[in-house]
Amino acid sequence: MAKVLGYRFIDSDLLIQEQEGCLLKDIIETKGTEGFRAIENQVNCNIHTKRSVIATGGSIIYCQEAMEHLRNIGVVVYIQLDYEIIKDRLGNIRQRGVVFREGQTLESLYEERCPLYEKYAHITVDGKNMGVEELMEKIVDAVKDRL
Repeated sequence: MAKVLGYRFIDSDLLIQEQEGCLLKDIIETKGTEGFRAIENQVNCNIHTKRSVIATGGSIIYCQEAMEHLRNIGVVVYIQLDYEIIKDRLGNIRQRGVVFREGQTLESLYEERCPLYEKYAHITVDGKNMGVEELMEKIVDAVKDRL
């Protein structure tokens, strides 16, 4: 999407890893869930950019300060997908640095986060039954009046 718009691409998870000098899963392991979220909040609050597409990690949704900042600097888009699609796409979730509480399942995490994604999104795009290109076009169409 960044290429199509001629925008810069920022992956906030990579910014976190760069700042901390280790992988997300290692940050979660050493600093715990709350420690990771504090870092995630700080890094995302320090993103000051224009004409950029920012990809965030899913747990950013718990960081109210960061979400309000992202809403203020741009258009927040929630790509709505069914649980089964998310599960299939994630693969090995522990290696990806997904933040879980003790005893939490991927499905309960999905059910907990969806209302939060809806709360903070300026725009919700239904991504079911779409390929990457079609989804990207739908997002660009949805946000073009806000750019």
